[in-house]
Amino acid sequence: MSRKRSESKSSQPGLLTEIQTPIRTDGLDSHYHITSDELGRGKFAVVKKCVEKSTGKEYAAKFLKKRRRGRDCRVEIVHEVAVLESARWNSRVVNLHEVFETEHEIVLVLEYAAGGEIFDHCASEEALTERQITRLLRQTLEGVHLLHQNNLVHLDLKPQNILLTSLSPLGDIKIVDFGLSRRLGAGSELREITGTPEYVAPEILNYEPITTATDMWSVGVIAYMLVTGESPFAGNDKQETYLNVSQVNVEYCKEAFAGVSELAVDFIRKLLVKSAEDRPSAADCLSHPWLWQGAWGSDSDPPLSQPPRERSAGKWGPPIPLGNPEDKENILEESPSLPKRFRFDSLAGESVL
Repeated sequence: MSRKRSESKSSQPGLLTEIQTPIRTDGLDSHYHITSDELGRGKFAVVKKCVEKSTGKEYAAKFLKKRRRGRDCRVEIVHEVAVLESARWNSRVVNLHEVFETEHEIVLVLEYAAGGEIFDHCASEEALTERQITRLLRQTLEGVHLLHQNNLVHLDLKPQNILLTSLSPLGDIKIVDFGLSRRLGAGSELREITGTPEYVAPEILNYEPITTATDMWSVGVIAYMLVTGESPFAGNDKQETYLNVSQVNVEYCKEAFAGVSELAVDFIRKLLVKSAEDRPSAADCLSHPWLWQGAWGSDSDPPLSQPPRERSAGKWGPPIPLGNPEDKENILEESPSLPKRFRFDSLAGESVL
């Protein structure tokens, strides 16, 4: 059995309320073998690898709880389905295959990205080459640009939400997790406290209007992490992280950027600015010379001269002493050198994979 169409009422701005995908109620297990391979987990969702019995094709089944903290969140899940439907023409967004519903969950059967998260490359002992990094960023920006053209903002872009179609060779990217995404309305402002602390833009924390530039800040954070192996704004707790973001306390010290091209630093600096109006759009970023420097060479080029994990302060080694103050921007007075750690907590709007 299935329902041909689902319509939900919502007072939340930016949520899509209609979907065309039939919601099946005849049981996921009847059509798919759910493996023990867990691909990801959040507070209200778990993603498992599954195999379609009729075709043998592999998919990712995202199990979403309909009730969260005692609140009915079905509307938000319907919105995520609607966003995925509207992005079917976007090859950089994960494809929605089917939807199932049980008493307590809605299950999205999604395209399986065998290469895992690009976050694994931020945390890996093996550094990516700059050419590999720029290819991943070009593809990410292509996907983000198409979303923005459709007035959609992701609002939770981070390395954990950008997957790869294959690991070796390094595949193409797929953007996932649209649970916090919103559609920007004509003539109305969207203000919301939502996202993941280390990647959230200053205007979110200041409860200022959300625009497509909000996603571009997150792209800047991702680029910083890919080239340095460090999280630029992570503090010792959430409040310290929020302060770092709101005051744009980001380091561009020589130790962290050893072996990184000046064009890469220029790209990141242009995105990590407090004023949303001053950030380049996704289309603007795609014309930045760094992203096309040696774009048609081989991915087998040597990695950055010093592997990021050897340069990373915090998770992979002791904190690096601060260098020349001129290598930093907006660092708090008397602030010690803080280790940079990757954290996964979310703000009021939960990130659920």
